[in-house]
Amino acid sequence: MQQPQCADAVLMVRPAAFDYNVETAASNRMQRRASLASGEAAKRARAEFDRVANALRSEGIRVCVAEDTPEPAKPDAVFPNNWVSFHADGTVVLYPVQAENRRRERRPELIAHVADQLGFRARRTLDLTAHEAAGRHLEGTGSLVLDHVARVAYACRSPRTSDAVLAEWCREMGYEPVSFNAFDRGGTPLYHTNVLMCIGSRVAVVGTEAIAPEDRRTVLGRLGASSREIIEIGHEGIERFAGNALELASWDEALGDCSVWVMSATARAAFDAGAFARLAGGSDTVLTVEIPTIEQLGGGGVRCMLAEVFCPP
Repeated sequence: MQQPQCADAVLMVRPAAFDYNVETAASNRMQRRASLASGEAAKRARAEFDRVANALRSEGIRVCVAEDTPEPAKPDAVFPNNWVSFHADGTVVLYPVQAENRRRERRPELIAHVADQLGFRARRTLDLTAHEAAGRHLEGTGSLVLDHVARVAYACRSPRTSDAVLAEWCREMGYEPVSFNAFDRGGTPLYHTNVLMCIGSRVAVVGTEAIAPEDRRTVLGRLGASSREIIEIGHEGIERFAGNALELASWDEALGDCSVWVMSATARAAFDAGAFARLAGGSDTVLTVEIPTIEQLGGGGVRCMLAEVFCPP
C-alpha cells in the first residue's frame, strides 16, 4: 500500500536516566561531555523533552508519550526511532542496535502503549534483532532516511548501518536501497544517515559536502528524480543538526491538511536566510525547539527523538 511521506503521530520516550553514553561515543563524534552534577543531565533532558512534546501538540501533532524506567539505566532512551518503526501497512520493525546498553530500550509494553494511545493496529512484526549476534546493525530511521512515496531507502554506511541488514529490510518492506559513504571533517564515517539528510513532501535537505565524491551523483540524482527541491548543506550545517529535521502532517481549522517541519533551535540557526526561506516554502509551518542538553550529551537532534507512527487505515 502507498504510505504517505509524513506521519501525523509520533512516539516519544520521556528519559529517566539520560546522560552521556560512553558505549555510543566511539562512533558518534557529535556527542560531547559536560560537567554536570549527578542527575542534572536527566533533569534538563526531561525539561527539553517536555518542551518538544508540548510544542508538537500545539501544532496538532498526535504525541504518544511513554515513560522510561530508571532501571536498568538507558542513557539514550529519548531516541526511540533507532529501535522501532511503525508503518502504514501495520508492520512494526524491531532493529539491531550496536550498543549493548541501548538494547534495553526495546520494551514490548511501549508498542502496546502506541496501540492503546494512537490506535496503531499491528499486523506484522519484522524482527531484525538477531543480526546483533553477528555484529550487523541497522538503527531504525537513524540509519534509514526514507522516501515513502518513491519507496527509496537512503543509508550511509557506518558501524551502525550494515548493507546486509539494509538489503533485508528493503526486500521485506518493498523499498529500493541507496547506500553510500559519508564522512565528517576528520574522515570518520557519519554514524547515522539522519544527521546529514531529511526528506519531506516537497523539500529534501542533504549534506552533500560529507558524501564521498564517488557517491554524490548517485544520491543527488536519485533525490532529484523525486521532483523535490533540494537544499544542500555542508559540514557546519551537519554539525549543527541542520540535516536532522522531520516533516510531520497535521490539520488546521483554517488550513485543513497541513505540514510542519520540526527541528531544534540549533538547526534553525544553521540555515542562512535563503535556505530557510526555501525550506519554509515547502511546508506550512517550521517549528523550532531548544534542546541543548540532548544535542550535546546525546549527539542527536529533535528528529532523533521522534519515532513516526503511520497508522493503518
